[in-house]
Amino acid sequence: MAPVKRKLKKNPARGGKRWKPSEPPALTPGAWFEKLVAVQERLRAPDGCPWDREQTHATLRTYLLEEAYEVLDARESGNDAKFAEEMGDLLLQIVFHSEIAREQQRFDISDVIREIHDKMVRRHPHVFGGKKAKNTAEVLKNWEQIKKEERRNTEENSSSTRDSTAKAESLLDGVPKGIPAALQAYQLTRRAARIGFDWDNLGGIIAKMHEESAELQGALQSGTSKETEEELGDLLFAAANVARFLKIDPEIALKRANSKFSERFRWMERAAEQSGRPLADVPRAEMEDLWKRAKIHAGRRRSQTPRGQP
Repeated sequence: MAPVKRKLKKNPARGGKRWKPSEPPALTPGAWFEKLVAVQERLRAPDGCPWDREQTHATLRTYLLEEAYEVLDARESGNDAKFAEEMGDLLLQIVFHSEIAREQQRFDISDVIREIHDKMVRRHPHVFGGKKAKNTAEVLKNWEQIKKEERRNTEENSSSTRDSTAKAESLLDGVPKGIPAALQAYQLTRRAARIGFDWDNLGGIIAKMHEESAELQGALQSGTSKETEEELGDLLFAAANVARFLKIDPEIALKRANSKFSERFRWMERAAEQSGRPLADVPRAEMEDLWKRAKIHAGRRRSQTPRGQP
């Protein structure tokens, strides 16, 4: 289906583009959502789209990850139309998975929506109930305690038998093992911090990073490759903890650093090509000079970026 073209209006506060439809939508968000569900059901029908019919939960995994990252990229671009489009693509993945589950009589999109609706009400007793929360820290602490109670109730109501070797409950249960390591470290330390297991100040974590760096140096001099790997992991974990303490997502911070490196390195390649050489033929000392020039060039570009854009 060809995408609907919409008029775009510049958002002067952001320097980007904001989605401004020429006419207000005639349907409510709920009605549009029902139409989207119907479209996906039609695509999966016997006389629907062959590609859609072939997809499974497993084959869609890559697309789910890709769409999530494309949402982040679109947000960074400052283009609201692109941001809205990519969030729609991500929403489609949820609808797609739900439709596959409905066909197998496991659950449907209504179950998905009801689960998140009830969860948000249940986990905000300071809004929808009689519980009090003075600040964000108390909100997050209550959130983790409620999650723990939910897991306990789920296990108690499960039809599967539990023996004496069953694993004890942990506040860290539920942190996905398949997510990127930096994000996993962020979530692990964040959960521990919510019940008070945290550093008193940033200086303590910075000192820990210096300690881990020294231990890495020691492993490089006298340790095995396994010990070196372990010490490097400890250093990276400490860095992720610094990010968490500063309320910075380490995965996003690292992606920004990756983008910065990529931009500068590509500038070096172009500069070398303009001198008649591939970058691989440029002497190391000259490469360092090109890197410094690339940093200056990038700094000038950032200073010319309209306020509000990344």
